[in-house]
Amino acid sequence: MSFRTIQGGAAPRSGVTKLPHDRSDLLWSGGEPTPLFLDSIDRWVDAMVADEHGGGDGPGGFVEAKITAKAAGILCGRPVAERLLERHFPECSIQWGPVEGGPVARGDVVATLRGVADDVLRLERILLNLLGRLSGIATNSTRWAEAGRTILVAATRKTEWGLLDKWAIHIGGGLTHRLDRSDALMLKENDLSAMRGEGEDVPKIIKRVVSSLEFRRSMNENAGFTVIEVRDVEQSLAAATAWDSVQSARGGDERLVLLLDNMGAVGADEVHRALTEAGLRRRCILEGSGGVVLESLGEWSQSGVDLVSSSALNRGIVPLDMSMLIGGGE
Repeated sequence: MSFRTIQGGAAPRSGVTKLPHDRSDLLWSGGEPTPLFLDSIDRWVDAMVADEHGGGDGPGGFVEAKITAKAAGILCGRPVAERLLERHFPECSIQWGPVEGGPVARGDVVATLRGVADDVLRLERILLNLLGRLSGIATNSTRWAEAGRTILVAATRKTEWGLLDKWAIHIGGGLTHRLDRSDALMLKENDLSAMRGEGEDVPKIIKRVVSSLEFRRSMNENAGFTVIEVRDVEQSLAAATAWDSVQSARGGDERLVLLLDNMGAVGADEVHRALTEAGLRRRCILEGSGGVVLESLGEWSQSGVDLVSSSALNRGIVPLDMSMLIGGGE
């Protein structure tokens, strides 16, 4: 496959530090999808084609069809569409208008598809579903990224199309977050409960586990970052204090992600202030999570967090409406 320049993506904005939650380099490298991403693309497009059950018979002859945007948004899905053609419809060709991540306006020709009529008709619904959904996610992610102001926005692992959702979020300007369970060393409420010793409360569990780092040896050593879920100031201070001791002893400078679960912007601000007063803020990345909505991003941007994460970037979004007409008709 060959691709034009990719536009969009979660480039750091002025005053915003790059965060380890951007795992897009594991999806795209050197102008091509990585083997990880390509494997995911192949499984998804294979399933889409299989669900058509052949698509039925159609007319012969060579035709040209134009895919047109019926609403404004951000285009996403070119690499997936090109792989679909390469893998299942090699006699068809596609010529694009916008680049991946580029803006489209209502009425813009997104792509021109050429091939045997039977193949083009079989491709119609697959392509429109694919481009519509991924472009819808990218468009929505752009809204979130712009509303975040001084903070970044990230996805969660609550996806419907797996890594395709993650790609669309990245193209829209959001952070992918973990691509799979092993992509970060993450301790959440259930993990901590399973590690509870007799008579231990949560802050003591957190301090013991972080200090010993036993969990590192039981998880993927190639994980990109470490996350601890906390629910209040006390738990946050326990985790940050233990982490600071470990990093100081090692001469390390890795930052711990504190996942502030369902604390809201006000609770997050309290954690930010407490860590700052204790001299521990530099050791931590603060991630707001739980109940985050687009309308609350202004408040979150004033809370002291580095980013927020939400499944609303990719779940329940409206696909970008597109249509395909053979012969270029109106």
